[in-house]
Amino acid sequence: MATHPAAMTDEELVRACEVFRGRRGGPGGQHRNKVETAVRLVHRATGLEGQASERRSQAENRRVALRRLRWRLAVEVREAVGLGAEPSAVWRSRVTKDGVIRLNADHRDGPTMVAEAMDWLADGGWDVGKAARRLGVTTSQLVKLIGLEPAALAAVNRHRERRGERALR
Repeated sequence: MATHPAAMTDEELVRACEVFRGRRGGPGGQHRNKVETAVRLVHRATGLEGQASERRSQAENRRVALRRLRWRLAVEVREAVGLGAEPSAVWRSRVTKDGVIRLNADHRDGPTMVAEAMDWLADGGWDVGKAARRLGVTTSQLVKLIGLEPAALAAVNRHRERRGERALR
């Protein structure tokens, strides 16, 4: 499988983006509109963006914008799963022998894992059981992983609805 954009390092992802800095209105104290702390990142290949302006530090806003962009990429960008493909090294490092996914909701690998899960789901016609078997996890573990990001769960449920299947929770 090709490297999903959500799996890029922060530096690679920033290089793949147009970076815009600016000022934002709203609450935040007397220094809010005096410095350009807002950050907006637009991924050139997809047009997806992540932005942040709620922190007073441009570096903090950049970090938050990167995380938001990474999640949007995970949810909205699908990569083809090749014939005979195996789960990635990141995936294998996060899954135990008994099919349990070991991942904290805030971990850096979260978007990468969700992106890979959604790629396998898309490849299998959005059949959760089939994708779980191919990824070496239980169905409930796969659903729990997708549920880390509400937008990912909503996207999977839209595909399930089109197939006439019930929504995941």
